[in-house]
Amino acid sequence: MGSAKQLIGYLMIDSQEDYFRGAALVTDSRGIPSDFRYTEPVRPTKLERILYGNALDIYLREDIILDNLLGAVQTKPVIWILSDEGLIDPVQRISRLPAMVIVGSARSPLEQSGQCEPTGEDGVFMLQADNISAPLRLTVSQENVSKITQFAEFLTAAAEEMELTEPFTRITRALETVAETESEK
Repeated sequence: MGSAKQLIGYLMIDSQEDYFRGAALVTDSRGIPSDFRYTEPVRPTKLERILYGNALDIYLREDIILDNLLGAVQTKPVIWILSDEGLIDPVQRISRLPAMVIVGSARSPLEQSGQCEPTGEDGVFMLQADNISAPLRLTVSQENVSKITQFAEFLTAAAEEMELTEPFTRITRALETVAETESEK
């Protein structure tokens, strides 16, 4: 996992009141895209909402959006970085690759770049990815807790050339652009 040429995957599912959509962006460790896939908005009907009940979200996220997105990605990353903790297990099950959530924090920086500390919560760590920013909060599945040192080294190396959470902004803007283009047709 230490090679600078390995790919990082970013995946998010956007759920609004009337639709769900997803996107996956795979970049190199400099943040340069190598693959981008998205789903069209999935709009469940009133009847589907009644028939699926509380299982509708799970069905749409996992069976429809994740299956399609992960199956469409041509360049496989080393790890998937997600925007939602609820996606960790389904993404790992479907892709057979490790997945984690990375979010910023308001904590004071740790002593040195690359330092990774448990928070006391299961599967949650603080990573000082660079020398000046606040540490990042990493959440991994229980099966990947033992690999956190490898992940921290890989992410710290990538953070030398890119901001690790910035690709989510690009995904959001890309989806907005797609929606604008679709509405102009």
